Amino acid sequence: MARPSDKRKPQTYAGENVEKEPSPHSNGSSRSSAPRPLGARKPLRKNGKATRRWSTQSQGFWDDVATLRWVVLPSSSLRILLIVVALWASWEAAVPYLAGDVPNPFAPLIFISHYIPTSSPDDPRYRKGYLDLVFIAFHIVFWSFVRQSILIHLLRPVALHFRVNKVKLVRFGEQGYAMLYFAVMAAWGVRIMSQLPTWWYDTKYFWIDYPHWEMKPELKRYYLMQASYWCHQLIILLLKLEKPRKDYYELIAHHLVTLWLVGWSYLINLTLIGNAVYLSMDLPDTFLALSMLLNYLRWDRLKVAVFAFFIGVWSYFRHWLNWVILYSVLFEFDLMPESSKRWSPEDGVWMVWWMKYQVFAPLVALQGLNLFWYFLILRLAYRAVRDITTTDDRSDVEDDGEDDVVEKDD
Repeated sequence: MARPSDKRKPQTYAGENVEKEPSPHSNGSSRSSAPRPLGARKPLRKNGKATRRWSTQSQGFWDDVATLRWVVLPSSSLRILLIVVALWASWEAAVPYLAGDVPNPFAPLIFISHYIPTSSPDDPRYRKGYLDLVFIAFHIVFWSFVRQSILIHLLRPVALHFRVNKVKLVRFGEQGYAMLYFAVMAAWGVRIMSQLPTWWYDTKYFWIDYPHWEMKPELKRYYLMQASYWCHQLIILLLKLEKPRKDYYELIAHHLVTLWLVGWSYLINLTLIGNAVYLSMDLPDTFLALSMLLNYLRWDRLKVAVFAFFIGVWSYFRHWLNWVILYSVLFEFDLMPESSKRWSPEDGVWMVWWMKYQVFAPLVALQGLNLFWYFLILRLAYRAVRDITTTDDRSDVEDDGEDDVVEKDD
């Protein structure tokens, strides 16, 4: 039975091509008198022309900055980045000859700050500080540029080349970007952990010699890059730049819990446990995104193999290792020096007795969300084994029944 024609204009999401608007020169009598669909966004107008709020058409650099359209426009976010870099370079080139050793005020946006002068130049150490916030702010813009550049200039052409279902073009881009990000950060996380006493979840070193407030430069940069990425992802969700999914509110909760973990562990000098949690999330998410990409490409046999491997990886990292970390919080907490079991922020120690539960709470919340998704993953696997038509349980809610349908091979 033919589907009735639907005259609604679809909402434009970040990464989609901008659709042409009706000509502003058309006769007023020909305009449709139909009411605006519920939830549709009123177009913005620039010089008499309509444009959607998050379209990828620039309305001028300063307008893009004022309206936050730089979040979806890589050209505008790149200009913001280049302005900061140019200001930093100009200061480096001119000021030393004019004012001596005046610190470059733009350096904290680009480079990590708060070097510990007493550390060895051959093995430098850094502490946390307020200038870390401007580093995070600058790199939120950086992730906006990276994300949109990859979506528009890499993943969309790839999807078109492989004839991905048009309904899934945007979702293909989102999952492709997620796969690239998590693969890079997982590899970086493994590298950093290999340099720490906590190598492969030797959890007693989360607490021994606490506080771990002197950070290697690579660990600090890794931590702040992760923080800026998750801040950027929360902005994307709150601004609804991605197509909504059935687990939208669970994703919001996940991002908030992640930022809670990131900020709190950084503040109280638990960066070693933070690295372990990051790695336990990033590596399985790489294979989740890969299996979804293969689903959109309809490479069924490879998809099934990757999905089966992903279930094992997810089970080990998102559940077993997370339970190992939770066990460590409850039963290895007291391995820290007695001198650290007090509330003295000026000395970098925060671990009074009740802080054990403040560390435990967000980890339990994260595990609860992981169990929710684990249920969906296992249900999908069960349907595949039972030879039932399967789709992604986190699929779009706006696909109007046009989800990719993948059947298990006989």
